[in-house]
Amino acid sequence: MKERSSKVIVCFLLISSALCAHAQRKLTPAEQARWDSLKRITEQDYKTMLAKLHIDSTRRGPSGNPQAPNAANADEAKASPYKVLPDPLVLKNGKRVTSPALWWEKRRPEIVEDFDREVYGRVPANVPKVHWEVVSTVNEMNGEIAVVTKKLLGHVDNTAHPSLTVNIDLTLTTPAQARGPVPVMMELSFVFPPGFAPPAPPAGTKPEPDWKQQLLAKGWGYAQIIPTSFQADNGGGLTQGVIGLTNQGQPRKPDDWGALRAWAWGASRALDYFETDKAVDAKRVGIEGLSRFGKAALVTMAYDPRFFIGFIGSSGAGGAKILRRVFGEQVENLAGSGEYHWFAGNFIKYAGPLTPNDLPVDAHELIDLCAPRPVFISVGSPTVEGQWVDARGMFLAGVHAGPVYKLLGKKDLGTATFPPMETGLLDGDIAFRQHAGGHTTGPNWPTFLGYADRYSHK
Repeated sequence: MKERSSKVIVCFLLISSALCAHAQRKLTPAEQARWDSLKRITEQDYKTMLAKLHIDSTRRGPSGNPQAPNAANADEAKASPYKVLPDPLVLKNGKRVTSPALWWEKRRPEIVEDFDREVYGRVPANVPKVHWEVVSTVNEMNGEIAVVTKKLLGHVDNTAHPSLTVNIDLTLTTPAQARGPVPVMMELSFVFPPGFAPPAPPAGTKPEPDWKQQLLAKGWGYAQIIPTSFQADNGGGLTQGVIGLTNQGQPRKPDDWGALRAWAWGASRALDYFETDKAVDAKRVGIEGLSRFGKAALVTMAYDPRFFIGFIGSSGAGGAKILRRVFGEQVENLAGSGEYHWFAGNFIKYAGPLTPNDLPVDAHELIDLCAPRPVFISVGSPTVEGQWVDARGMFLAGVHAGPVYKLLGKKDLGTATFPPMETGLLDGDIAFRQHAGGHTTGPNWPTFLGYADRYSHK
């Protein structure tokens, strides 16, 4: 029982269809062989990157199992050994940023360069073009609302390396009776294993409208993009997918892009398509994601100014959580062989020999790259979702992102005091709300949509 419990915790923390399937049932011999092969390829790629960085080993990250001897810290009194964060309004030469022009022309490019080189990696100049194909168009019903659903494939040009085929899996649904183009929220979506089903509502109760139905009720559309359709969620896939295609099947350089940046690239290519679709108001396309795809949603917002709003769900470390905090998931976890593929190889350095305090940037500056556009930071209950994602660490990133928003004439969170659960901080262009549920954005959708209303008509 203890072993099964530990696997379920790992499955919850990682939310990967392959890993969940591995945790929930016994694999067939063929599946086990593929799993073992993927693990070997990943470990070899990780060792190759360590050698490129001239690193022999990294520090081990804490466990997400609260019962483990090396469990992650959940005591706020021990969470802040690092007392100073990088200042987003101080240039590399020490001069203070006092105007929006100085932010856009000087400081913001410095921050982008630091994230490119040390954290998320660079998108190569030779990344292939994408050709979109409408595979099918279906008139159907979602609840009581008639909709049009388009199934799309984004064919990534592989003429430079024909042995790899990469396609972006995307669906777009818009209200059939719309009188013109509509706003759209695009979700970075998981593919769950066969037999997986979300918890059913209690017997005798009417199901609440899901996020798609809530959007339709407001006259919006929705889209779902499958990030793992074009870049695998493991280190063994780094010589495949769009990263491998661009590298012609070769291993990455230390500052090459990782999966988070690749997933964000794919989201931007979907927006390219929306700009050609008359059913979509392409100037009002938002991005939403949960967990690792919450990280990717925030990276998408930071790097693509065309997205007008971000709904960032439980993104934790590598997303909206301050990395200079010893609470929940740590840089050492992110830089280990299970998650390093999300980042540039250079990021591994900060789990040995460097520390998180040596990072030139932190999460508040990733939020600053979204400014002046609105960002809604969502998180669940510490007793239901757990402490791994570090709700307070994400809140603090929102707090410390405030000065840049104010410089650009926008409103910050309005407080540095962590709010009670289900008390939304919604008056500013950075928003925060901790709902009483688990690892999901579900309970925050109604609040987010109310928040988004004031921006969707601009």
